[in-house]
Amino acid sequence: MFENPGRDERCALLARVKTIAVVGLSPNPARPSHGVSAAMQGFGYTIIPVHPAVKEVLSVKAYAQLAAIDAPVDLVNVFRQPEFVAGIVDECIALGIKALWLQDGVIDEAAAERARAAGLFVVMDRCIYRDYKNEYLRQSAPTLAR
Repeated sequence: MFENPGRDERCALLARVKTIAVVGLSPNPARPSHGVSAAMQGFGYTIIPVHPAVKEVLSVKAYAQLAAIDAPVDLVNVFRQPEFVAGIVDECIALGIKALWLQDGVIDEAAAERARAAGLFVVMDRCIYRDYKNEYLRQSAPTLAR
């Protein structure tokens, strides 16, 4: 059974990540992918939208697929239905992506285990924004206050 990395490991990931490719980033501000990505962008992360039906989201050029991105990606954050996760994992492995975050409700244990076995850091069924706000910022607060 898949288990997420612990709090400290997730916080360490959030500390070292700079660029996040968001698969399924919607241009609709009412969608969770848009709100979460806008918040993460506001926290200083570079967001790269991955959505084949749009040209731009959050004032950033969108890409049809991960392989089309022409910049280094530290983390792939997924806002797609679980049936698409296996294909996204295949792309991440082929591209040498080091970390994969599957948002709340995005669950595919077999694909997550396959990604982990290929060397990816994998978080599943958790909200990156909530972890950033409730875990990372709390852990970093004493450091940030100095």
